[in-house]
Amino acid sequence: MTTPILEVRDLRKVFDVRREQGRGKEELVAVDDASFTLPLNGSLAVVGESGSGKTTVARMIAGLEQRTSGSILVNGVERGLARPRGAERLRRGKEVQMVFQDPYSSLDPRQTIRSCIAEVLSLHFELSSKDRDERVAGLLGDVGLAQRHASVHPRSLSGGQRQRVAIARALAAEPRVLILDEAVSALDVSVQAQILNLLGDLRQTREISYLFISHDLAVVQQVSDEVVVMHRGRIVEVGSTDDVLRAPADEYTRRLIAAVPRPGWRPQRHARTVD
Repeated sequence: MTTPILEVRDLRKVFDVRREQGRGKEELVAVDDASFTLPLNGSLAVVGESGSGKTTVARMIAGLEQRTSGSILVNGVERGLARPRGAERLRRGKEVQMVFQDPYSSLDPRQTIRSCIAEVLSLHFELSSKDRDERVAGLLGDVGLAQRHASVHPRSLSGGQRQRVAIARALAAEPRVLILDEAVSALDVSVQAQILNLLGDLRQTREISYLFISHDLAVVQQVSDEVVVMHRGRIVEVGSTDDVLRAPADEYTRRLIAAVPRPGWRPQRHARTVD
């Protein structure tokens, strides 16, 4: 069998939080015994409500949050518990990159789009100025942006364009795994469709695997092959996206699906009351 590009085993994260009443701290288990695999060139979605632990899982895989216990293997190589530094941090950056939810805050407003992408290239590759500029131009073209966008600042771009830049910046490191944490939830529906189509095209042209973090089952159905359902820090269901959404086995998954608005849905009108 082919080695999964990403393997998560018994992942656990415990936070020390201040007690709501009284002094001292208590443990909050955010992720408990999470295990799943992402195949090479695959697309896996991790879904659940806010607070389910899905984003914490993503941040641990990306190295932005230190896990309490468990294993994370990328291309068969286990990542240590200690925070990476120097060359090891750069090596991991070439394995896994992350695109965040908010395209308005994830880019440095002081940088032009060219310098934003060129900075990543300079960290990971030894390139001449000419080669770096050519690589920037190629990445912008890959995400459907024109060369004129290279010289502008993020404030001059729409939300969808900014998210394309964020994707180009992540791709600049040539990662094996791209994590997308609610990466289209802040965008209009029409722009969402454009970004999702872009990601589908990139998957066809690059050897890259996607890990989608999302609460939107309509998006999940469009972009993922497999789905992991999380509830209160634990995985309650795993399977192919079609099977899970068509015939969910867990009651929590059934509630998630039932909560998706159907065609013709309208907000319920409540009777006005007089105090």
